[in-house]
Amino acid sequence: MTVSMSYFDSLYATSADPWDYRHRWYEARKRDLTLASLPHRRYARGYEPGCSTGELSRRLAERCDQLLVSDGNASAVATASARLVDQRHVEIRQLLLPEEWPSGSFDLIVISEIGYYLGERGLAALLDHAHSALLPGGVLLACHWRHPIEGCALTGDEVHQRLGALPGLHRLSQLEEADFLLTLWSSDPTSVARREQLL
Repeated sequence: MTVSMSYFDSLYATSADPWDYRHRWYEARKRDLTLASLPHRRYARGYEPGCSTGELSRRLAERCDQLLVSDGNASAVATASARLVDQRHVEIRQLLLPEEWPSGSFDLIVISEIGYYLGERGLAALLDHAHSALLPGGVLLACHWRHPIEGCALTGDEVHQRLGALPGLHRLSQLEEADFLLTLWSSDPTSVARREQLL
């Protein structure tokens, strides 16, 4: 079961930041842990689908030469655009996933708090796109809430299980807490190690 965009439209109609990404300590700490988990100092081209208000995007922009972020909700895109207005190397687009997955390849893909909203078929399509778009030696990071969400058939743990089953992806690290799961995969872990030795 896919959660409809009308659900998100109603959330953003009542608040520009419905999950309070900017002020909650839980969210700030999770962003710090996400950034600390990334094995490279810099990435050539990153992509963050489901960027919401752009709080994590702002931090990812510090690590990417080019960064694409997207959301399906127009209000979220407007807020993220204002948040990132001074970041010339960041592109913000309104995209409805998984159907409108962008073209091109990325050495960093961050799938944070969106997988369970897509349902089984939508998640499978999203993961297929992400798998195809990940460059050799690139990294894919996922972070998801672990508790049941009303209207969602999948849990965060199940989202990560499906990610881990993708062929050719190798898990580099995993942080498991009571509330969220943060996992990092690479298409080529030996390439990750060689890249770090050169930096």
